[in-house]
Amino acid sequence: METAAQTATRIIDFKTAARELLPPGASYDACLSCGLCSAGCPASGLEGMDPRRFIRMAMLGMNEELSTTAWVWTCTQCQRCKYVCPMSIDVSVLVGLARGAWPTEKKPRGIVRSCEAQMRSPGTSAMGLQEEDFVETVEEEVASVRAQGERFARLEAPIDKQGAHFFVNQNSREPGTEPEEMAPLWKIFDYVGADWTYSSKGWAAENFCMFTGDDEAWRKMVEQRVAAVKRLGCKVWLNTECGHSFYTLWKGVERFGLEADFEAGSLVSYYARWIREGRLPVNADWNTQGIKFTVQDPCQLVRKSLGDTMADDLRFVARRLVGDANFVDMAPCRSANYCCGGGGGFLQAGMKELRWAYGKRKFDQIMTTQADYVLTPCHNCHSQIEDLGQHFHGGYRVVHFWTLICLSLGILGENERKYLGPDLARLGL
Repeated sequence: METAAQTATRIIDFKTAARELLPPGASYDACLSCGLCSAGCPASGLEGMDPRRFIRMAMLGMNEELSTTAWVWTCTQCQRCKYVCPMSIDVSVLVGLARGAWPTEKKPRGIVRSCEAQMRSPGTSAMGLQEEDFVETVEEEVASVRAQGERFARLEAPIDKQGAHFFVNQNSREPGTEPEEMAPLWKIFDYVGADWTYSSKGWAAENFCMFTGDDEAWRKMVEQRVAAVKRLGCKVWLNTECGHSFYTLWKGVERFGLEADFEAGSLVSYYARWIREGRLPVNADWNTQGIKFTVQDPCQLVRKSLGDTMADDLRFVARRLVGDANFVDMAPCRSANYCCGGGGGFLQAGMKELRWAYGKRKFDQIMTTQADYVLTPCHNCHSQIEDLGQHFHGGYRVVHFWTLICLSLGILGENERKYLGPDLARLGL
């Protein structure tokens, strides 16, 4: 039987915590309550809360209310409030503190369950995919790709290769539910001659422990993955097309003072580099129908990690793939873009109606572009934007970069077209 102490939420001194976030010389007394943070936050109004109200309540010492509000699970910690704030106040840090104070039993079960699965699995998979299952799935899919013809008869997806340049992580969604989606990535590596490997341990990309507010669990996940890279002696930890997995590793290394003698790299940046070097000779000649595309800026990858340098790489790759005339940007975009509502664990939190309400702003952004497809390098963004399209009847489709790269190069397999519509599904076959 649970005791009152086990189910009680720890009350945080938010005023003290908030003051610690201030840059030197800044003061909350100088805050004009301009509302930029709330105006730019898609979570404003949900659960009767918004970023400005959160800060003002902190200054008023309303600690119990802030320690117990469910709004902290609708905030995706996207940091857009910090981006537009004249004082660079990061409300997401306070939200993280509040999440950590909730008893495990009261936290959204989907996020907690994903973290628990990671903790149990040597592969650190949030879906609980075991080491041997991952290895077997990779081997089976490699055999399937090799059977496509002579071009890939010798394709490899190495596992535990010592001294490889790239240590490649993998989101659990692919080996868990759609293994054919790993093949385009392998083909790109094969095309450019990349020296890479997976690891049987610490191979998974996602880290939902960070979203629970449990810093100790977040740290353990990062430690396991850092140890896996060191074990194989790789130079670059290469994050696949995802956002939070990139942020959670490099930020975890920094936050917890871990020793990591390797570079954290994003696959999108390497796409851009390989295209500029001529190693990925993609072009838009295939887009004879004038199909329109827009691109999503994942908060964890752009605003919270690599900034507009990454946003520029996203657009460089997109334009080369679909053609300048067929690319339509969202407004606002780059570091100022709105969060879609899939991050921060919201997609796994079981709060569907609130998540749709949050995502309506992103849906409206997409519909304004009149794009037929949304390119996104983030799995949570991919799932959320696809779900928003179905819920609000948007009619657009959501696609990975690796799909269009292989389509442009003429190497996309027949079974690797899950996210393409009828307009592209048979192209090049």
